[in-house]
Order: sequence, then structure tokens, then C-alpha cells
Amino acid sequence: MMTKKALICGVSGQDGTYLSKFLLGKGYEVHGTARDAQMASFPNHITLGIRDQISFHSMALNDFRSVLQVLVNVQPDEIYNLAGQSSVGLSFDQPVETLESISVGTLNLLEAIRFMKLPIKLYNAGSSECFGNTGGQPADENTPFRPRSPYAVAKATAFWEIANYRDAYNIYASTGILFNHESPLRPERFVTQKIVRSACRIANGSSEKLKLGNIEIARDWGWAPEYVEAMWMILQQDRADDFVIATGETNRLEDFVAEVFRCVGLDWRDHVESDPSLLRPSEIMVSRANPEKSARILGWQATYRMKDVARMMVEEFVK
Repeated sequence: MMTKKALICGVSGQDGTYLSKFLLGKGYEVHGTARDAQMASFPNHITLGIRDQISFHSMALNDFRSVLQVLVNVQPDEIYNLAGQSSVGLSFDQPVETLESISVGTLNLLEAIRFMKLPIKLYNAGSSECFGNTGGQPADENTPFRPRSPYAVAKATAFWEIANYRDAYNIYASTGILFNHESPLRPERFVTQKIVRSACRIANGSSEKLKLGNIEIARDWGWAPEYVEAMWMILQQDRADDFVIATGETNRLEDFVAEVFRCVGLDWRDHVESDPSLLRPSEIMVSRANPEKSARILGWQATYRMKDVARMMVEEFVK
């Protein structure tokens, strides 16, 4: 059999790094894109020991010519679109960049695939943020979108672009609607990593206080390294479709904080302060998922839950 080629857009991030390692393990020839690949150091790939096993390409997703050039040169069998501004909080400060990097980038990939007329399979990274507040009801693939942030609006736009091109042009394009998934590769601007790093520093003698916004919010937290397997499984189906990827378990942020501090032998209430400046203009209070379809069709189920994620992130940081 010929070696499959995968192109990962947004290869330098958490998901792109773990997906790179996973696909290499499957025998893929892996290519990755970044805005300036020649200048990027790809520290996450160095951490996982796979930096020299990947071919990197410079590509600007919001520039159609740039996208088409890379696709023509690589001729991938599968494309994983993980690129774009990835922080919900930052999207309120950078709404235009967020919308353009996600929605225009996705559209350019679809147009390039349509132009090339090759049987390329496209995976699109969707987000549970698109659902907004569901009144506490678990969201599945048929739950309406009610986005409450510029990030969620951009992801919802990309989702419908994928669905439109799938129906109109018979392009194999699927969206994985992923709920929160964490790992030690998260940058500190993500609240889970901020909590882990602060708790570990405090346990080592730091007198700092961990400042957080609303700790009453509730999320479905999973383990990123196993979520990338679901991405791959989505593209191995006979026909393109959309899937919710989640653990099915929801916990409050306060519970995550408590578990992280418990892992380092501390009571979180002695070290955490509320900071009103960290509150978002609009917030999803409770995020719940129904991943039944992914279990039934893909045969994928999450192994790790919130407490496992908290423990493993702490253990990695204190190595």
C-alpha cells in the first residue's frame, strides 16, 4: 500500500502536535503548516521528539494562493484544519482576526480542494462553544448553535461552510465538534494550564495568589492526546459526517481547581482570589455533551475524565 500523506494546518499547537505523533505512529507521511515555518522552532514537537520527522511548510490560510500552492505541492490524502485563533477569551479582544483566521481559512481550504478536483478528505476542528447555553441539556450533533463569543461565531461559520461544500460539491469534509480537551502542551493563557502552573509554583513556596474569573462555570474536560485519535477516525468513515467528541461528564471549574490543588497537597481556598477583570462579556455557564454518536459509529470513547486530566497535567509539570 502507498503511504498516506496528511497535511496538518495549525501543526504547532496542542492538537497539531499530538495529531502529528499519532499519524506518524500510523505510518503516515506528515506535513504541517505554519505562517512562517522557516522561522518557527516548533517546541512542542521537540518536546515529543518528532520535530525531524515532519515536513513543515509556510502557509497563510487567509491567502488563497498560499493555500493552493501548498496543497498542489504536498498532494495530501487528508487535511486536518486545526488552525486559527484558538482562545475564546482573546477573541473578544481580537474579533476580526478570530473570524478571518477561522472562517476565511476554512473557506480557502474548501475552495482549493474544489479547484484541484482530487479526492482529498478534510477534517475541520469544530467547537462546543458553538452551542452556547443549552439550558443544561447535553448537546449532540442536532443541537442548534447559539454562539456567545466571536470565537464561537467563527467556528459556527466554518461548520456551515463545511456542510455546504459537502452537500453542494460532494467534497469529503467533516467536522469534529470537540468539547474542552487539555494537556501539558496548553499555553498558560488557557485557564487549565494557568491553574496547574500557579498551583505548582505555590506548592514550591511562591506567595502568589491565583486570580480567576467565574469559577461556577461547568465544562466537559477531556485529555487531548486521545481526542486526536477521534479526529483520525472521523476521516476513516465511508462518508463524511459530523461528530460530537467529549467525555460526557461535566464538572465546575471550581472542581477542577480543587482537584489540581489537592494533587499538590493544598487547599485551593487558601490560594485563589476572584478577579472581576477576568470575567467575559458573555459566558456559557454549563456545557454538557452527548457523545453517543461517536461511540456508536466511530467506536470511540474517552478513557480519561476531569480528575485524570488534572492529575496528569500536574504530574507532567512537576517532572
